[in-house]
Amino acid sequence: MPNLLRRDFLIRSVILFAASVIPAQPARAAAITNLNEAINKAGRLRMLSQRMAKAYCQIGLNILTDKSRHILEVSVNLYQEHLNELKAFAPSADIKATYADLDANWQLYRQLLIGTPSLNNAQLIAQTNEDALRVAHLGTTQFELSSPTSVGRLINISGRQRMLSQRLAKFYMFRQWGISTPGMDAEMQLAKREFVSALNALDHAPENTGKISGELSMARTQWIFFENALQEQNVGKKNPHYAANVATTSERILEMMDRVTDLYGQLPASAPAARPARR
Repeated sequence: MPNLLRRDFLIRSVILFAASVIPAQPARAAAITNLNEAINKAGRLRMLSQRMAKAYCQIGLNILTDKSRHILEVSVNLYQEHLNELKAFAPSADIKATYADLDANWQLYRQLLIGTPSLNNAQLIAQTNEDALRVAHLGTTQFELSSPTSVGRLINISGRQRMLSQRLAKFYMFRQWGISTPGMDAEMQLAKREFVSALNALDHAPENTGKISGELSMARTQWIFFENALQEQNVGKKNPHYAANVATTSERILEMMDRVTDLYGQLPASAPAARPARR
């Protein structure tokens, strides 16, 4: 793609970033009514665990600061709402125990997110968010295993794409701030491969409607720009301009995959479920 066209796209992305995927004022928490909704919201907690860490770093790095503060505030509120809903809906002792563990983790994580971002807290968040992701994924998998159809698996996979978009951006922001954890680079490369692999799998899902296929096609196009933005850091470019590109494109990927996940959640029951996706 010519450089001029790519630059125009990135400028438009910054403008589009003003429209966050999550509403400014989340709706009042309501009881979960079905398993598909539970899988979706459980998976969204995975995403939010990564999104909050990303936004925290963006504030600390002065990257789109006002918008990043808004994202962090809304994500914290939504995380608490979904956690409360899933704790109330949990149908078995094992799932109840999972969300009790996640609640305990959340008490620590939330305290780290409060106040002016600092490098010290960001370094603690680098571990705490991983613990939150691990437990949230366990809960999502437990709910999916309760689903008798393939729809639950598709909700899990597409919902996991939301998490991977935020995970990749989070790693980028950690590196931008000079934060390193064991295996971070390997985890970042793994997340890239898993995003592409899952996108290919979703493209070939027989349950896809025309609308779902259209959204997946747009997500694939957006992925090209996102991957290019991530790549700038690998060649030693730590200019805030490139970091802003990562921030905006990660939100666009999230928005598209959130729509796809919701669309899968609206599908009727279909074939027996296969095994769940990885973390």
